[in-house]
Amino acid sequence: MKIVVLDGYTLNPGDISWNKLESLGDLTVYDRTTYDLNNDDAVIARIGNAEAVFTNKTPITQNVIEKATHLKFIGVLATGYNIVDVAAAVNKGITVTNIPAYGTESVGQMAIALLLEMCHHVGAHSESVKKGEWSSNPDWTYWQFPLIELSGKTMGIIGYGRIGQATGRIAQAMGMSILAVDTCQDASLEGPTMRYTDLDDLLRQSDVIVLHCPLFESTKAIINKETIAKMKPGVMIVNNSRGPLIVEADLAEALNSGKIAGAALDVVSTEPIRPDNVLLKAKNCIITPHISWASLEARQRLMSIAVRNLETFIAGAPENVITK
Repeated sequence: MKIVVLDGYTLNPGDISWNKLESLGDLTVYDRTTYDLNNDDAVIARIGNAEAVFTNKTPITQNVIEKATHLKFIGVLATGYNIVDVAAAVNKGITVTNIPAYGTESVGQMAIALLLEMCHHVGAHSESVKKGEWSSNPDWTYWQFPLIELSGKTMGIIGYGRIGQATGRIAQAMGMSILAVDTCQDASLEGPTMRYTDLDDLLRQSDVIVLHCPLFESTKAIINKETIAKMKPGVMIVNNSRGPLIVEADLAEALNSGKIAGAALDVVSTEPIRPDNVLLKAKNCIITPHISWASLEARQRLMSIAVRNLETFIAGAPENVITK
């Protein structure tokens, strides 16, 4: 079997091995594949006569599927699979798989890291010390931002699936109470420091709002001028789910006015971020380059599941199939 990885670098910049995937066939790994949504020629050429292709963010369009006549398997190296024309794949009898639940703990941990950075500005204070501002200070201590204690505060989590629950467990360990909004509710999770509620109640009561919901039509732009107006003054927002959950111009306006005290984002509407994104100049806005998923441990799990997906496909009993 000929196997092609179109954009392997983000998954594996050299610190994990492709050996297990290589054991399944004739493997070619490209670090990156340049693509143009109006011209699929480069993608088609790299797939060639491969029977299996893996992609992270390189689109597999209907045209690619039509031209890659040997293709039998598409493995998405991520949970989201919107970069594949699934309907076209189904029409051609091609199996498409994804990688569910590989980064739950890493993404939850990153949500808390983003929140703690807003509360303590560890990086900025460290840089201040290295610039000599502590050694030249007339007092034995100083702080350049308000320092915020989270114990006793309320975290509202929009999307209380596996990742939302992981974030919630850490927040509860720090003494926070959880309000959760989710279409699927597990009553066994409720208790003295966690309860389900509706969106309006969450917006009114939360000191911190964390987004862990998928991007659907019902959740797109869920943070906007109208929902921000319902929030407490001084609320903090964390988003390491999907960028389009937020209307960025509305968030920037609320940050600049002080209605929202701070935002910490690992995702934006267009990635990589555009130089003219309004959030780059907004007050009290931390932005990281979509790294919540990228711990070594999470990427090792992702690689293992990707290999397993192809192994089970070859064996005739494919797992994690999204074309059923």
